[in-house]
Amino acid sequence: MKRLISFSFILLLAACTGKKETKTETLTRLKNERTDLDAKIKKLEGNPQNDTTRPATPVSVQQVQPTSFHGYIEVQSQITSDENIKATPQMAGVVRSVNVQPGQRVGKGQVLATLDAAALDQQIAAQEAQLSLARTLYQKQQALWKEQIGTEVQLLQAKAGYESASKQHAALVAQRNMYRIVAPISGVVDQVNVKVGDMASPGMTGIQVVNNSKLKAEASLGENYLGKVQPGDPVTLFFPELRDSLKTKLSYVAQAIDPISRSFNVQVRLANTSKLHPNMSARMRINNYTSANAIVVPVSVVQHTPDGDMVYIVENGRAKAVIVTTGRNSNGLVEITGGLNAGDQIVTEGYLDLNDGDRVAVQNPS
Repeated sequence: MKRLISFSFILLLAACTGKKETKTETLTRLKNERTDLDAKIKKLEGNPQNDTTRPATPVSVQQVQPTSFHGYIEVQSQITSDENIKATPQMAGVVRSVNVQPGQRVGKGQVLATLDAAALDQQIAAQEAQLSLARTLYQKQQALWKEQIGTEVQLLQAKAGYESASKQHAALVAQRNMYRIVAPISGVVDQVNVKVGDMASPGMTGIQVVNNSKLKAEASLGENYLGKVQPGDPVTLFFPELRDSLKTKLSYVAQAIDPISRSFNVQVRLANTSKLHPNMSARMRINNYTSANAIVVPVSVVQHTPDGDMVYIVENGRAKAVIVTTGRNSNGLVEITGGLNAGDQIVTEGYLDLNDGDRVAVQNPS
């Protein structure tokens, strides 16, 4: 009986001491636990030197030093000529003769081909007879006037008739000349795209005449470059077909944007050379920016963050995040105009795995 009473008492006591905590008590206990955890996390974050559990991140670094930096704009260009002209007739007609062949040198005004103008030839012949008669009548009337024979009115009428006939003849000859293909410039015949019997028309097929003494390289730049290139900027032209290059300067920069392509034209005048020909392609590299003492880093190491452009440097075996100001970029490099100093060790490899303050193991100490 005593044993039964003792056991019952123990059960009652256990039931009383193991009662459930209230909702308020649970919430208070959890808040206290969270406060303790936040304090421990803050302590660890504020003292990264005490964190030796995480292994050091392997990185490669590069010591930045002032250097000469050049900014370039590269664009595809084409060789053109101010004197690369297709000569065509001014009137339509059937080609009767072709007087030149490709490669032949011609002079300005030289007749390259003639078209059929038989009807005009007949009109000119008839007009020449009228002109001859008018000239004779005028000369005779002048002779009579000197002998004081006839009237001044008769002399003026003869003179007017002669001048009218002369102008009509000249107009017919000028019209006849429009049935010829004439060289507009001095140069070399490049293409002959007509043959006897063809129908030739103004502005259509004709004879190409080229003069290589006025060559130029032309390219189009996007409107975002307007104001960033100037005449006189150094230019290098690369000719892939020739495996050659040429150093020169920018000759002309257009001041207006093409409303359709949203671009503007730039030109480089070229000296006469047998190597270059119209319609050749060339890669144009314009040196539009130079800094003698610039801090430059690879573009790839600059990370964009809400606080600005950022790079990692190494200080005392730790990664340090540095906000930088960037300038021009070219050929995979970007100029740093603020945030870095000469001698800083910038992380060039392994930066994607870093956080500010992480321990690092430099693989290529400089």
